[in-house]
Amino acid sequence: MMKFLFIPSLITKMSETDYVGFTFFVGCMAMMAASAFFFLSLSQFDKKWRTSVLVSGLITFIAAVHYFYMKEYWAEIGESPTFFRYVDWVLTVPLMCLEFYLILKIAGAKQSLLWKMIIYSVIMLVTGYLGETVYKSDAAFWGFVSGVAYFAIVYEIWLGEASKLAKAAGGNVLASHKILCWFVLVGWAIYPLGYMMGTTGWYNGLIPAGNIDVAYNIADAINKIGFGLVVYNLAVKSQTN
Repeated sequence: MMKFLFIPSLITKMSETDYVGFTFFVGCMAMMAASAFFFLSLSQFDKKWRTSVLVSGLITFIAAVHYFYMKEYWAEIGESPTFFRYVDWVLTVPLMCLEFYLILKIAGAKQSLLWKMIIYSVIMLVTGYLGETVYKSDAAFWGFVSGVAYFAIVYEIWLGEASKLAKAAGGNVLASHKILCWFVLVGWAIYPLGYMMGTTGWYNGLIPAGNIDVAYNIADAINKIGFGLVVYNLAVKSQTN
């Protein structure tokens, strides 16, 4: 039976030229700062929007904790912390899907929409993990399955039920929904790129191999903090209208 134990230290020395480690550190600090901002702002919102802002804070807080572990793992072991990264994603990505549901409740969004998007996200993440770690020789196949689930989410928010609900809500909800859609279409597209950079498949001739952590770290900071700020801005506008 394989045992996995990793206890991070607080003062692991990092090389001045370790740019990957630097992005882990900056990502951790940025996520923690965002969490403090969202949590401390909760009192200014009524119950209707407080949950959405709370979820934004939870997303960045969970990511900050995992980034602390990932930074130390990278500094001490020198390998990509794939396990910790996927644990982070399997917790935070469904919460990001929850944000769509919460802002669309005003237009009558049902829990079936939420569960549909969560299922798509879990399939996307589990198959991605299998391709990166367990079945590396079949990474292209598992990446394809993960990509299908990703595009199912894209379809749902751009053209499916979520899109129709956003149009029905109109106003600030529609505008915020569109921004979140762009985050998923453009921001989340960095993850498949990182996946192809770090695995073996037909795409290697088109996309050169490289360190996937920098791409993932940048994408995480932009997407998770950006998601939260969009929801926060919507809550502020809804309170003042």
